[in-house]
Amino acid sequence: MFDLRPVGYVIGLLVTVLGVAMVLPLVVALAEGDGGWTTFAESGVITVISGALIAVACSNGVKQGLSIQQTFLLTTGVWLALPLFGALPFMLGETQADFTDAFFEAMSGLTTTGSTVFSGLDDMPKGLLLWRGILQWLGGIGIIVVAMVFLPELRVGGMQIFRSEGFDTFGKILPRATEISSRISVIYLGLTLACAFAYLGAGMNAFDATVHAMTTIATGGFANYDASFAAFDPAAEYVATLFMLLAALPFVRFVQLSAGTARPLFRDTQIHAFFGTALVVVGLMAAWNLTQSDADTELSVRKALFNAVSLLTGTGYASDDYMKWGSFAVTVLFFTGLIGGCAGSTACSIKIFRYQLLFASIKAQLQKTRSPHGIFTPRYAGRPIDDDVLSSVMSFFMFFVVTLGVLAVALGMTGLDFTTSVSGAAAALANIGPGLGDEIGPAGNFAGLNDTAKWLLAIAMLIGRLELLAVYTILTLHFWRA
Repeated sequence: MFDLRPVGYVIGLLVTVLGVAMVLPLVVALAEGDGGWTTFAESGVITVISGALIAVACSNGVKQGLSIQQTFLLTTGVWLALPLFGALPFMLGETQADFTDAFFEAMSGLTTTGSTVFSGLDDMPKGLLLWRGILQWLGGIGIIVVAMVFLPELRVGGMQIFRSEGFDTFGKILPRATEISSRISVIYLGLTLACAFAYLGAGMNAFDATVHAMTTIATGGFANYDASFAAFDPAAEYVATLFMLLAALPFVRFVQLSAGTARPLFRDTQIHAFFGTALVVVGLMAAWNLTQSDADTELSVRKALFNAVSLLTGTGYASDDYMKWGSFAVTVLFFTGLIGGCAGSTACSIKIFRYQLLFASIKAQLQKTRSPHGIFTPRYAGRPIDDDVLSSVMSFFMFFVVTLGVLAVALGMTGLDFTTSVSGAAAALANIGPGLGDEIGPAGNFAGLNDTAKWLLAIAMLIGRLELLAVYTILTLHFWRA
């Protein structure tokens, strides 16, 4: 049995940090004078003490590096522990949510999924609204570190192709995670501040600008109003679109750009494919809206741009009920959500680079079929793709499709209709946010689902956010025998 103390130590520290973060909504609640500060005081004390006790109890097992087994456990354990404590303010606060709803909301926040069980957001205390934003903001920066440090090292879903792009982490995961986090944090904070100031210029008040900047850069999608971005001036949609696109780019490119090296940013084939996909989807939706609606050109294009980019990046904001756009638009937008942004960004879903690797493999196979005696090697960014990378990507696609199917069937068994089951499964597993239909679509939420369905979806959010294989690996007997 391998040593679990290093894993417990890191989880304890992160839980403590989460508890300290509750000071911010506590201060806001005090300023508002609504009495909600006691919620965050109680939650913060419980969280900090629990995290500190875990860290102290495991501190004698700390070492500089983590084994592969410990790293797998850490990546999953963190995303299980943090929602447990992140749910406390929803249980103790004005929402008085039960444990299922509170955990669902916290998991949705930290995995930057954006599905919510709460309505009446317009009247929710600002402390709780800020807490929802903080959960997504912390989850966003957390997943960047996971994608840049842990997943490439664990050879999950083809992420090992980026090992040379990130940092040499083998055997030194903890020290390198600290180094990378410090660099990323500066970029992440800078983008958040820039987004907040841009929202202020677009007509938002300071509080809304702050919270929505957090959830935009995290590509999370939690909003302060039931109407989401329909509650704001049109200028805010353009600002959100710009920063959603930026947040869906590889953050390692921003680090390189800040160091004075711009070439990798502009030569990254993943970025080219991402923007190309965005242009195609937005163009399709804009053309469709213009032919199907009597609205003026600017409105049709803006709604298509904002909502398509929101789904492509997995943010999940909405400025219109696109369920009313017609079956063609709904179908396109559904599959758009299954594409995702770039690896090493806050965006979720399958990711652009996996489709590039898949198509490169298909192209090579077709060439080989046409010329059996030829030698055709799949390439990515001009470099040959290793067989283990292709195998990992194919495994990811297989697990994604199978998991999606099993989850949809399981949701159907709880009593949900076909559209809700399939779109809910896709929204949770791809961390998109809204599903399809009147109940969980852009004009609804997940409050009306039964508890079993909510737990299934919460688990799917975790599995999808950690790229499936990072979670499935620890469920095998071989993992625990190693």
